[in-house]
Amino acid sequence: MKKRTSPVLQRFWEDKLAAACLIFLGVEILLLLVLPLFLGQDPNVTDKTAGFWAPPGAEHLLGTDDVGRDILARLLYGGQISLLVGYLSAILGTLLGVPLGLLAGYKGGKWEYWIMRACDTFQSFPSLILVLCLVSLLGPSVWNIILVQGVLGWSSVARLVYGSTLSVKKKEYVEASRALGATDRAILFRTILPNVIAPVWAAFPMKVGRAILSESSLSFLGVGLRTPQASWGNLMQNALELITLTTRPWAWIPPGLCIVVTVLALLLVGEGLRKALNPKAGR
Repeated sequence: MKKRTSPVLQRFWEDKLAAACLIFLGVEILLLLVLPLFLGQDPNVTDKTAGFWAPPGAEHLLGTDDVGRDILARLLYGGQISLLVGYLSAILGTLLGVPLGLLAGYKGGKWEYWIMRACDTFQSFPSLILVLCLVSLLGPSVWNIILVQGVLGWSSVARLVYGSTLSVKKKEYVEASRALGATDRAILFRTILPNVIAPVWAAFPMKVGRAILSESSLSFLGVGLRTPQASWGNLMQNALELITLTTRPWAWIPPGLCIVVTVLALLLVGEGLRKALNPKAGR
């Protein structure tokens, strides 16, 4: 018997642009993990033979940086770090925001008041400035950046789930579950959650993209990840010097392109998911 494809997946794969972007992201992750094994270049070792700011060549395909390190090796390693920060920050924010949004929408009363006021408080601060201050306070490590961005990113997810829960909890099937003696926990996670999670899936790729941009901005400003640890953001710091910006494009164009293309692909995947999960709104 032939297994039927999910209508949501079918509608998503019919969106050629979103499907191509999802495939691109999968290939990108695979290349970032596999290519360093074949490249054989240490991203933190200086090649004294090639020298500083060596142009692209057979030995160093993207040249070397200001201390003679292979830029391609640092680009690949930096990509692993940037994507790790982006995905884990978005996952942490989602894991915090979903249950809080469910509680605020379902319980109401004090739960709704305090959770929504906390959302207002978190969203009233300029996000980049708040992340910058907290990372400077805790220290610029990968895990601190993930923690800060994840904890600060829960409010948008909570609001999304809260709004959906307010409408879903009045449905007949929720009342039927309550009448049959289901506990609040069972109603929340077995009845309401499956019916409010769709917007969260659609917003998740966009949260990953924003986390990557935030990490890149922090590292570019010098308060995020610092050398010798590489990320796409601190590789872009090379563009701060006018001579590098104008005469050494191999040092800053590749990481800049990686950031732009990756974030654009994530946004298009998110848009494709939104249309697939809600086809009427997509039209």
